[in-house]
Amino acid sequence: MQTELKTSINTDLQQSNEKGIYRRFIKRPMDFLLSLIAIIVLSPIFVAVAILVRIKLGGPVIFKQKRPGLNEEIFTMYKFRTMTDEKDSNGHLLPDNVRLTKFGVFLRSTSLDELPELFNILKGDMSIIGPRPLLVSYLPLYNEHQKRRHEVRPGLSGLAQVNGRNSISWDEKFNLDIEYIDKISFIGDWIYIFLTFKKVVVREGISSETTATMDPFIGSREFTSE
Repeated sequence: MQTELKTSINTDLQQSNEKGIYRRFIKRPMDFLLSLIAIIVLSPIFVAVAILVRIKLGGPVIFKQKRPGLNEEIFTMYKFRTMTDEKDSNGHLLPDNVRLTKFGVFLRSTSLDELPELFNILKGDMSIIGPRPLLVSYLPLYNEHQKRRHEVRPGLSGLAQVNGRNSISWDEKFNLDIEYIDKISFIGDWIYIFLTFKKVVVREGISSETTATMDPFIGSREFTSE
């Protein structure tokens, strides 16, 4: 019994050390190298999409928004613009489903709008795989469990994205984010990278059932775990 317990403890320690080594010494250089290669290889697509966005939606071509990253530090995230700036008579922006054009839907369904985030990864704001960066306004709404999503850099894709993306509930999404953090590994990241490509090809989970993107998060103080 004692031998089995020691073996189990040693195995857990070894796995913990491997995760620590990957997180501290491998993950960031891998992100930098992969994002640099992707930017170079996809540069013709960057140019083509930028020109089309300018023609169909006008300027600016790049949508910039503040998002919380590692340790809740705020950074500027880049995406290709997918919506118009149409406003009502009071000067307020119209709902997303009104401002989201057919071309914008195409960019989102193919995830082409996410390409500029490769520069965020290159800079160190984001990672290839990790919890998606959400709105700054959500920060006060998180419970202690949900706040853990900021223990790592936010990702271009993640465990929640390959398991439903915007079609799953917020609780499911946050639980998957924390599950990723607890089980982060080199092999796991590569599995999620390949699954992300598959999701992009089949265009699953782009929207929720009620909105053009995702229902806003209104807070959930209870701890939920599956």
